Parts: sequence; structure tokens; C-alpha cells
Amino acid sequence: MTSELTRLTLSGALERLSRRELSAVELTAAHLDAMAAARELNAFITETPDCALAMAEASDARRARGEVGPLDGIPLAVKDLFCTSDVLTTAGSRILDGFRPPYESTVTARLWQAGAVCLGKTNLDEFAMGSSNMTSAFGPVRNPWTRPGENEALVPGGSSGGSAAAVAARLCLGATGTDTGGSIRQPAAFTGTVGLKPTYGRCSRWGIVAFASSLDQAGPMARTVRDCALLLEVIAGYDPKDSTSADLPVPRFSAAVGRSLAGLRIGVPREYRVDGMPDEIERLWQAGAAWLRDAGCELVEISLPHTRYALPTYYIIAPAEASSNLARYDGMRYGLRVQGDSLTDTYMATRGEGFGAEVKRRVLIGTYVLSAGYYDAYYLKAQRVRRRIADDFTQGFEHCDAILTPTAPSAAFRAGEKMDDPVAMYLNDVFTVPVNLAGLPAISVPAGLSDDGLPLGLQVIGRPWDEETVFAVAAALESAAAFDHLPYGLEA
Repeated sequence: MTSELTRLTLSGALERLSRRELSAVELTAAHLDAMAAARELNAFITETPDCALAMAEASDARRARGEVGPLDGIPLAVKDLFCTSDVLTTAGSRILDGFRPPYESTVTARLWQAGAVCLGKTNLDEFAMGSSNMTSAFGPVRNPWTRPGENEALVPGGSSGGSAAAVAARLCLGATGTDTGGSIRQPAAFTGTVGLKPTYGRCSRWGIVAFASSLDQAGPMARTVRDCALLLEVIAGYDPKDSTSADLPVPRFSAAVGRSLAGLRIGVPREYRVDGMPDEIERLWQAGAAWLRDAGCELVEISLPHTRYALPTYYIIAPAEASSNLARYDGMRYGLRVQGDSLTDTYMATRGEGFGAEVKRRVLIGTYVLSAGYYDAYYLKAQRVRRRIADDFTQGFEHCDAILTPTAPSAAFRAGEKMDDPVAMYLNDVFTVPVNLAGLPAISVPAGLSDDGLPLGLQVIGRPWDEETVFAVAAALESAAAFDHLPYGLEA
């Protein structure tokens, strides 16, 4: 059950806080109550109620003095991949048992500097490796949505499924996520929320537990396009501690929401019509194109010919980088240690017990493709194909200003449904992975319901550093779709 305060959007809550119609403490307490009533979702690994109320009290004190930050008093959730000073950070893995970082990630530090309130750390696929939020060492997250008339658990998508579920269930006004191959956008589509993957380098990766460093990117998740824009304005920007962070000004992204689309050209890639795509996904895509045409856009067909190689390319590059990044977890400095008879035995025992099956699978794949006999045949070839995929987008954007595609090839599926078939699970990312390989910005917007009554999303892809156009197009889709559905059980 949601209260009036938890039904507010982030921007709506800011307006009411500014008019002194409610306090940050009241707003935070309402969300803490909602979290306590929805623990069956398993959306949070760590709740921080005492910290949240203290931050809310400090926000109210600042507001009384007239010292107001851009997100002052807004209760947010943080994906448990972001290091938070002296707060348990697990990456959804046993191998980080008891790890309390002595430092704060750049993204979360910027949120707290802007006055936001930390409700807790959300659940995720272990080390962000997954598309279902079923691989967490802390148990699966349950999607707050169910099929009408059923109570069977559905996945929220992954890896940012805890953040998506928390936003959808009205447990927070927004959340952070990370996107390596679709891990913000796919869960947003599965839960009827909005999720943005910014341009690679727009947000600092410093203090984020690494999965695949050339693909990972932090981004916002919220219930409206405007709310995501407000969050990005705070978390984006250059960080000298991250060598991949771009030294570029941060636009006022929220100003692009509601901007006219007259004259914009929207690309529709023919290669995204994949074999076996459900009719309901095709219908939604056609509806999105019609909405944008009505908003003054010109729809043009484009070709991204190397799209069909994106998934195999991703599943060579990402595991290769993961096998390198995860080599640091050995039980020597922090987290879990399982003592063995020798140093090597300790390494093996710690990693054997600390890593889950999906992480082990990807580390083994990554180590294999980086090995001396296969480096040229697999890894270098994948990097060359990645270049071709990026070039396809560059050429496509010569004919259009943004690209419209579905976000995912299906609605949310049942918990455990694809766990015995990793390839079927990986196919969930077929529409999102190319964006990460090319480093582009993209957003998922809830645009309708499936034949089973579950949320479906449309994806808008933009040129590098052009999140403003992405937000403008997404806002037009949001307005036309008028998606105001709530997860069943929250309607009352």
C-alpha cells in the first residue's frame, strides 16, 4: 500500500518541499514505512533508516536557513555497486562480506552534496552480471508487477533490478543504477519506470565496483523523464579521479523536457526486427513511431548492419574485462577469506565460495578468450567488430537525430524461467548491448502494457553527449503514451 507522499514524483516532491507543504523528515519516514511493508520484494540488501532520518533532519535545517540544494530532502536508493562510506557494500556477492568502504563514490557523493537522502543499498545481480536479478548472493528480487489474476513472481530485470523494483513499488523517488549491457534500461522496461544510460564518460565511475570498465556507466532511474533529467544534472560531470570521465560542461538536461520536436529525424533500424520478436513488441514500436510523427518528427529507416554481431562481441569483451577486474578478489585485503593450507589454496577456496555460478562462468570465459592461444582469434576480433558497430551508429546519425527501438524483446518473465539456459538469458539484452559497445546515451520509457498486462518500454538512442535530444524525444513518447499504470496491489 502506498501513501500520498510515496506517490509523488521526484519533481513533485521538490515543489511541495519548496512550498513548505511537507518536511524532508515526513517524506523520508513515509518511504521508510513503505520499505518496511514491502520487504518481500527483497529490493534492498541494506536499509539505512537512521542515516536517512538524520540526513532528512539536516535537509530541513538547511531549508530553514535558505540553503537549499537541487535535490534537498529527496529520498533515494543506491544500487549496491556504488561504494558508500562506512555503509556495507557487497556488489551482490558473498566475496565482499563485511566490506564497508572508507570512501564514497563520486556519483553518490554528488547526490549527498545536493541534499539527497540515502534510504539504503539496493539488490542486484552479483557483480552486475545478469538480466534477471536472480544471481544475487542475497536472493532474487521480485518485480512488484504480476500478471493480472496471478501471484507468480516475475523478475524485475537486471542487473539494476533492485533499484527498478524500489522505484516501481514507490519505495523511493529515484535510484542509481549502472548499465554495462542494458542493466538500467531493461529493468526499467520490465517495471514500468524510466532509466537512462548516459554517454560513456558522462558520469564518473570512481567508487563503482567494476564489472567491464570500457562498458560500465552509472545512470539515473526514476518514474518520469523529467526526474531522470534532474538526477543526471547532479551526478554528471568531470571527475579527475576517473581517467575516462569527460571534461565537458553539464547542460541543464531538464530544460530539454517538453522541447519541440518539429523537424527532428528519427531513425528506425531495420536490423532490430529480429526473428521471433513478439507481435506486441512490433505494435508498440509502430505506435511509438506514430506518436513521434504526430509530434512533428520525420521517421527514416536506417541500417545498422553489424547489429547481429553485437551480442557475441559483448559476451567476449565483457567477460574478458571481468576476468581482469575480479582478479583483485583474493581474500587478502577485504571481504570474505576462506583459509586454505597455502596461499594458493586460500585464493581458490575464497573465490570458490565467494563467487556465484554466473560470475564463475564469465570469469572462465574471459580468461579463456584472453589466453595466449585465443587472444587474437577472439578478443582482438571482437574489438574490431566493436569498432564496426560504433561506425554503424556514426553513419546512421548522418541521416537522423535520434533512434527509436524497443527496449527488450519481451515483458518480464517468471522468476527462474531462463536460469538453466544462459544464452536465452543473454538474448534479453539484444536491443540494449549495441549502445554500450558504441558508448552512446539511451533511455527506456514505459509505453504500454503487454497482452499479459505487463509493462513494455521503448528505447531512444542519441548521439554521443546529446542526452538533451534523448530527453526531449523521450518526454514526447512519455506524454503520448500516458503510462499511468501502477503495479497490481498498489492501485488502492
